[in-house]
Amino acid sequence: GHPAYVDILELFHETAWQTELGQLLDMSTESPETGEMDFSRFSIERYKLIVKYKTAFYSFYLPVASGLILAGVTDESALKQVKEILMKMGEYFQVQDDVLDCYGTFDVIGKDGTDIQDKKCSWLCVQALKKCTPEQRKIMDENYGQDDPAKVKKIKELYAELKLKEMFDTYQDEGFKEQMA
Repeated sequence: GHPAYVDILELFHETAWQTELGQLLDMSTESPETGEMDFSRFSIERYKLIVKYKTAFYSFYLPVASGLILAGVTDESALKQVKEILMKMGEYFQVQDDVLDCYGTFDVIGKDGTDIQDKKCSWLCVQALKKCTPEQRKIMDENYGQDDPAKVKKIKELYAELKLKEMFDTYQDEGFKEQMA
């Protein structure tokens, strides 16, 4: 067998496990007692864990780490540095994907966004919950997670009122500067 076989196998096992954990976090936004959506489970910390485990590991770290391992790179500090960079890239990718899910059109992104209807703990939802007034929170409570175009529209209007698209633009600019530093 290939000299890196065991290392690659371990990497794939680790990534599968992490992806399952991320999926579990993503699917557990409802109260275990009532089955109702529970906004207390929507936080930036939880969001970052979902992104790290559900997206960043398999979409960013796995392909690069596989190539490095197969190329014979065994320096743990180099692999750790690559992992740190790719985890951050995975986060930026997912935040952008969340924004495109809300604001992108089928012609541009190739799908109809459903994060609002699907009760996703998205970056936009987490930011809205952090910034909203009690009146705006009522709009979130009454409309988020509903498969009703009028209710989705209300959430998107609230996002606009909270200037979340502008907040994303700032986040993106700051992230670019951080990656270039």
